[in-house]
Parts: sequence; structure tokens; C-alpha cells
Amino acid sequence: MIVTPPSGVPCSTEVAMAPLSLDRQRLIIGVLVTVGGEVDATNAPHLEAYLRQEILPGEPLVLDLGALTFMDSSALNVLIRLDAALREQNTTLRLAAVSDVPARVLQITGVWSALHIHPSVEEAIAALLAEHTAAPAGLA
Repeated sequence: MIVTPPSGVPCSTEVAMAPLSLDRQRLIIGVLVTVGGEVDATNAPHLEAYLRQEILPGEPLVLDLGALTFMDSSALNVLIRLDAALREQNTTLRLAAVSDVPARVLQITGVWSALHIHPSVEEAIAALLAEHTAAPAGLA
């Protein structure tokens, strides 16, 4: 739909979805999802639906955010809800390679200290494996 404002310059009321790429890889324990591009109100619901579909019951999820260039409060809320859902299943969400704007958003909101955040994917996976081998028998 095109709307012509009083100035005579046409403008579109359609909102384009921000660019987002998602890739999934099965790990020895859990799933790794690589998130790239931008997450905002236009595509956060798609991200959340994709991640919830990829969760394996009782298994951890690692999000590689190294290629994520922007996130807003919509993305922040997705991460908080996802973390809560995984905690209910007695497992964890781990973020890896968070930098620039996404890191700043997590830091200024205080969410950085509430989530498991690792400098790299390798370190996040190593933490999962260490947690898994340290778990008491029957809980791993």
C-alpha cells in the first residue's frame, strides 16, 4: 500500500523484514544455531519460532551470535524467554561470540550477567561438555 503524504512524496507502509540468516548443526550434546544479520521486531517472531523448533527436549542450545550485527529489545525478549524455557527443561542456553551492538544491548540491560555467555563457540561447547561430565549419574 502506498500512501502519499501532504508533501507529495510517496511512502510505503509496508515494513521490510530485517536480513536474518539461521543455520543449525547437531552437536554431541545439544544443538548449535548460528544467527547472522539483524534481529528486530520485524523478524524476532521468526527467530523465536525457529529456535523453539530446534530445541531438543532436555538438551542444551548454543547460539553463535558472531555474525549478528544488530538486535533490539524484541531479540532480547526472545533470548530471555528461550532461556526460561530451557531452564524449565533443566538445561541451558549458551550464547557465543557476542560482539558490538548485541553485546552492548545485553550489557546495558543487565541481561549479560543473567545468561551463559562465552567468547567463542568452542568455549561454549567445552563448557557444555564439562557440565555434562560433571553431572551426577542419572542427570546427564
